[in-house]
Amino acid sequence: MSFWVVGGDMRQAKLAQLLAEDGHTVHLYALHAAPPDDHPGLIHTDRLDHIEKADCVILPLPVSREPGMLNAPFSPESQPLEPILDRLSPSQFLCGGRLDPELTAIAQARGLTVRDYFAREELAVANAVPTAEGALQLAMEHLPITIHGARVLVIGFGRVGRLTAQRFSALGARVSVAARKYEQLAWAQAMGFGTEHLEQLAGWLCSYNLVINTVPAQVLGQKELEDLRRDCLVLDLASKPGGVDLAAAGELGLTVIWALSLPGKVAPVTAGAAIKTTIYNMLHELGR
Repeated sequence: MSFWVVGGDMRQAKLAQLLAEDGHTVHLYALHAAPPDDHPGLIHTDRLDHIEKADCVILPLPVSREPGMLNAPFSPESQPLEPILDRLSPSQFLCGGRLDPELTAIAQARGLTVRDYFAREELAVANAVPTAEGALQLAMEHLPITIHGARVLVIGFGRVGRLTAQRFSALGARVSVAARKYEQLAWAQAMGFGTEHLEQLAGWLCSYNLVINTVPAQVLGQKELEDLRRDCLVLDLASKPGGVDLAAAGELGLTVIWALSLPGKVAPVTAGAAIKTTIYNMLHELGR
């Protein structure tokens, strides 16, 4: 097949390499500063010529970090989305990660359907693994104590929260889980973790060495942050808008690391492979 990988970070660069290794022809656009690869199936280009002939066009994860602009950190120039979409046809398979309403509207105005590979469960589960491992790496780098014996609170018990709690526990941390749903608290308790109700955190946070948030909504506001030890490390793994009042944390002198896009930073090959598998699954379901 003919693929175009358009924009993105190291995940997309590794995705392109993996597609080429599978025997596909892969054009890379807005990825010029990514580490080079000499695979014969890879074609770097700074022009959109013949993109309309591609079987599959892959936009990054997330597609955009600014309204109307392609997420392209390896491009020396800003890349508006509209000129790219103008070159595509409705018959092509077009996909991207974490679509926003503006992109969807721009695509629909051109008769294009953009499918969101980030919305797929198999990718969400696969991404949770490097995210949890990345949290471990950050904790080891920034905590003055070992993970073994540390008091750790994981906020949220979805895919990322569950895997993160398991991995910290495996290294000997004393892990508690805070969640809103009673069934999640029941699962956490059944797996051997302590439990806290998410809406009753204030007054119960003073004993933790590390707090890890996975909920993409503010759960650690002024009241909760005031209860933390001043040497407590806070890792926010949630996507925007995040779960921590950063202004309040700064006033209190707390160390907060908002660790966005961890899979692409700590394990780009694994993250790229997960995207590739998900796109193959989507193509297979459409009979392509």
